Amino acid sequence: MKRRFSLVCICILSIQMLFASQPNTFDEKRNLFKGKKPKYVFYFIGDGFGLSQSNAAEAYLAAVNGEEGVSRLAMNTFPKQGFYTTYAQNRFITGSAAAGTALSTGNKTSIGTIGMDAAKQKPFKSIAEKARDKGYKVGIVTSVSLDHATPASFYAHQPSRNDYYNISVDLSKSQFNFFGGGGIKHPEGDGKSNKKNSKANMGLDDGAKIDDHQENSIKLAEKSGYTFVKSNEAFRAIKKGDDKIVAINYQLAGGKSLPYSIDQKEGDLSLGDYTQKAIEVLENKEGFFLMVEGGKIDWACHANDAATAIKEVVQFDLAVQKAIDFYKKHPKETLIVVCGDHETGGLALGFSGSHYASDFKLLDYQKSSNGIFTSKIKAMKKTKASFEEVMEIVRDNYGFDSGEKKMRLSEFEMKQLKQAYNQSFKTGEKIKNKDQYYQLYGSYEPISVTAGHILAQKAGIGWTTFSHTATPIPVRAIGPGSSLFEGYFDNTDLPKNIEVLMKL
Repeated sequence: MKRRFSLVCICILSIQMLFASQPNTFDEKRNLFKGKKPKYVFYFIGDGFGLSQSNAAEAYLAAVNGEEGVSRLAMNTFPKQGFYTTYAQNRFITGSAAAGTALSTGNKTSIGTIGMDAAKQKPFKSIAEKARDKGYKVGIVTSVSLDHATPASFYAHQPSRNDYYNISVDLSKSQFNFFGGGGIKHPEGDGKSNKKNSKANMGLDDGAKIDDHQENSIKLAEKSGYTFVKSNEAFRAIKKGDDKIVAINYQLAGGKSLPYSIDQKEGDLSLGDYTQKAIEVLENKEGFFLMVEGGKIDWACHANDAATAIKEVVQFDLAVQKAIDFYKKHPKETLIVVCGDHETGGLALGFSGSHYASDFKLLDYQKSSNGIFTSKIKAMKKTKASFEEVMEIVRDNYGFDSGEKKMRLSEFEMKQLKQAYNQSFKTGEKIKNKDQYYQLYGSYEPISVTAGHILAQKAGIGWTTFSHTATPIPVRAIGPGSSLFEGYFDNTDLPKNIEVLMKL
């Protein structure tokens, strides 16, 4: 009996010692890491990019290839995966500035704050700035403007994400080696009205009224040694060894962004093209840090535009593939981390009206993004077009009543579109976020968002909001140190991991 009791005690003690020897916090796990540091670090951030957006893209890819189930995104083949919370310091549902600051500096902050503490007094140093100071080359690539919240969080320190002018001045001070993608929103100043205009953050309103013109921030950057490249020919001419390059897309859409993937034409530069060029410029013996943002996933999800959002995810994944191609050449020296700042839209892979049915291939009927289609509706409002005339372009852009049985508009769906037409063409009142109609249309053109909802529902997709959600976000990682990204943690842990791995 005594012997059995002793054995039980020894077993219990052994188990306790085993658990005591295991790291019980992510700080301990980081501190215990003894592996080789990565020389090349890729940090991909999908804005508004949650697990539903990822899985929807996989279901879409399978559907268009005539397959059942899903076709894996390249990022979802990574061996190490985890989840993390996204809350801001002063709100459970975060915003891009607070989330960007958390992902770039490892610190929580308040909504709207860029690279500073919640009181907007103390600047936080980002991992990109620390990498620069340690001799790494640094690059920033994004599909939205270069002074938008997420990219800004890696080089700027401003009390408000709407301080676009001051953010762009910080860009010129950063001394980062490569910027690529969108443009500079307000190089000569912001204006008081713009600083309160949240629509401008989603590419919906570029009409910045400048109260006091200031020294052009692009010229300030040029004085700091930056070269601005604005044509496809000049972009392709950028080569290894070139330094302090700001490559702005030759054709910019709303919000000084790249055109949506669904709207791009043959020959247009993609997020993957900018990622590849950044790799060419940054590769060197000392190593580099490259942040790539798929920024317009968020915008499409704000608009509840399923087809556009999914194609943005696919383009984002193609940019990740560029990093994977590089990784294959340097597998022992390259770390790739893919994450998101928050989920947008409350995307649901299922809709009550379609029960258990899904048909993601139907999304291919859509010809252009919500933004392009809205510009057509606005033009028709000037001519006071009839409902029948509007329905002609609705059917053309979304493929309704095209012969496919599933694409026929029901009597109820026609009523929804007629209500949207009346709200847009007859009422003409601006929808405020406290109005009952905001729940139907958000800040978007009623006909455009209604048509998008109907197409999404036919495909088996639902939306719950025009805003962000607090859903935990997945992270995928491959390369040296990727084991640190397994588990369930907080968004501030991601940059802390990278900082330890790069020995910053």
